[in-house]
Amino acid sequence: MKAHVYVTLKRTVLDAQGKTVADALQRMNYKGVTDVRQGKYFCIELEDNKDVAAIRCEVERIASEVLVNPVIEEYTFRLES
Repeated sequence: MKAHVYVTLKRTVLDAQGKTVADALQRMNYKGVTDVRQGKYFCIELEDNKDVAAIRCEVERIASEVLVNPVIEEYTFRLES
C-alpha cells in the first residue's frame, strides 16, 4: 500500500514562493490563476498486512511527528492499494 502525503503551509502563513509563482504566471498572461501555494509531497510504501484503519493511524502519526511542522504547516493524505 502507498500513502501519498501532501504538506503545505497553513493559509495564515505567508507563502512567498507561491506568491512569486502566482505573480509570474499573471505577468505571463495566465488569466485564470488566482493563487498558488507550494508544498512538499511524500510517497510512503507500507506493508499491506494491516487493516486500513491501522494504516491511516500510522500515516497520521508519521505525518504529524516527522513530516510536518505543526506551527506553520498542515497535511492531507490519501491511500492507494
